[in-house]
Amino acid sequence: MTTLFPKPIMELPEADIPIKGIKAYLSQGENHQIIFMKFAEDVDLTEHSHEEQWGIVLEGKIELIVEGIKNTYSKGDRYFIPSGAKHSGKIFAGYADMTFFNQKDRYKTKR
Repeated sequence: MTTLFPKPIMELPEADIPIKGIKAYLSQGENHQIIFMKFAEDVDLTEHSHEEQWGIVLEGKIELIVEGIKNTYSKGDRYFIPSGAKHSGKIFAGYADMTFFNQKDRYKTKR
C-alpha cells in the first residue's frame, strides 16, 4: 500500500474542516463521526471544546493541552479528550490519525 489510507476510506466523503493543509475523510454514524485525517502543514489549534473525542495516532506527532495538561503523542499512541474539556495544541506536518467524535454533527461534508 503506497498511501496511508486504503481505498475504501479515501472513497468516503471529505470532511469540511477549516484548517489549512488537512485532508480528512468522514464516516458518519447515527450518533457519532469517525474522521481519518492527515496534515501536510504544521497547525496551531486554538483553544476550544466539544463532545468526547478519542484518537489513535497513525503517523507523526501532536501536542495536546487538555485542561492545562500538555502531552505529546506519536505513532501508535491513543488520546482522549472528555466532553466539554478546553483543549488546544500543535499538529506537526506529516501527522495522521483516526478520530472518533461522540457527536453526530461535529463536521459536515465538503460540497
